[in-house]
Parts: sequence; structure tokens; C-alpha cells
Amino acid sequence: MKALLAILMLLLGSAASAQQPRLVTDLSQSRIDISYRFAGAELLIFGAIQYPGGIVPAEPPGIAVILRGPVEPITVRKKARIAGIWVNTQALRFESAPGYYAVATTKPVTDLLDERNAAIYEIGLNHLQLSPATAAGPETTGRFQQGLVKLRVNEGLFVEQPYGVQVTDRILYRARIPIPSAVPVGNYQAEIYLIDDGRVRARSTAPVIIDKTGFERGIFVFAQKHSFLYGLFAIALAVAMGLVAGRVGRRA
Repeated sequence: MKALLAILMLLLGSAASAQQPRLVTDLSQSRIDISYRFAGAELLIFGAIQYPGGIVPAEPPGIAVILRGPVEPITVRKKARIAGIWVNTQALRFESAPGYYAVATTKPVTDLLDERNAAIYEIGLNHLQLSPATAAGPETTGRFQQGLVKLRVNEGLFVEQPYGVQVTDRILYRARIPIPSAVPVGNYQAEIYLIDDGRVRARSTAPVIIDKTGFERGIFVFAQKHSFLYGLFAIALAVAMGLVAGRVGRRA
């Protein structure tokens, strides 16, 4: 009896999932190499929507495309001018701030999702869950988070494109995500959401790797594994360049 019940539940679950649309996703490239000449790139995320029974709805679908990573802790400091000197007066540490976050949607996030679902899936810059490590009130946390978001937007590391997703025939979708030259290396994830009536109906993900290549990668790996020696080498190189510049200046 239990076995029959388990089989029935499995069949019902399969039938229910078959009634849900699916997202098929692909990338123009799953790896982006950074060399000394890297001045930025563009990642094309595209795919198709598979509707149950092949029945395409009359209303155009809502799509959100996100590229995020790598997650890292960061401390945000507030400066104030005291006696003519700028000093740090407050600080707040966030444990899970993405080094890069870009979101493209078919229309503004507030027109796609309600606040609850946008926060659950972290769709939109205003809905990032950065996990503050230090105890602070909601007003203070919100102020520091807004400051971090503004800083990263100015650096090109946080991007929001309200009409950055194009949909063709209500089936095919594509979004072009800008990759700035200052993008951090690491593992990234592309996330695609199909949204209807304020809720996520389907989700698809794809991994993306951004890494240094060539001589830059060798220096980067050495600095990560031997930070002390790298620091000494950097100091010695700076001193040597200063001496050379001084001698050239005297001869001139």
C-alpha cells in the first residue's frame, strides 16, 4: 500500500512539473579570460521558454537575468571631517557582498515582482541580502548598504538594466551583460527567472568563470600563495624604480 502511494505521489509530482514552463539557457561564453590588455567585455545570455503543450500565452513573459559573483566580506566605513581632517567615524561589515552583480529585466523590477519575491531571489539592487555581521539598527544598515551599492554602481561593478532583456515571439530571450575591466576574478553564476503575476514560475542557472591568464595569472597566483614574499618584492621594486628615477633626474 505504501509503495503504491509513493508511486502515485511521484506521478502526481511529475504531472505537476510537466504543467510548468521551462527555461533553456545558453551563454556566448562560459569563461572570460583577463589579460593585461583586458578593457572589458560583454556576456550574451540567451535562450528559450518551453511552455506546457507548446501553448504560448497571449501576454508577453517577464524575464529577469542576473550575473553575480564572487561573494566576499566587505567593511563599509563612513568618514566625517573633524578639525579639518577626514577620519572614519562609523563602520559596518557585510559578510556576503557580491564582487559583481548585474541584473537585466524586461521591465522595472517593481513592475515584475512583489517585494517579498524580489527579496527571496535577490532580484534588483534594492533587494540584495548582504548579511550585516555587526549589530545595527535597520536604518543604519540600510544607509550603509545604500552607500555600498552606490559605490559599486559608480565603479561599474553593480549594474541594473530595467529594459535589458529582449523577448522575441514570447519565446526567445536574450540579454547583454557588461563586464567591466575592474571585474574581480572568481566563480560566477548566471541566473534566469521567468516571472508571471508577480511570482517566479521557472528558473535556470549556468556557471561562468572569470580568471586571469598569462603573466597576470602567474603574478596573481604567486600573490595569493606567497603574500609576504609578494609584499617584499613589491616594496623592493618600488625602491629600485625610485632610485632609477632619481639617477635619471640628476643626469637630466
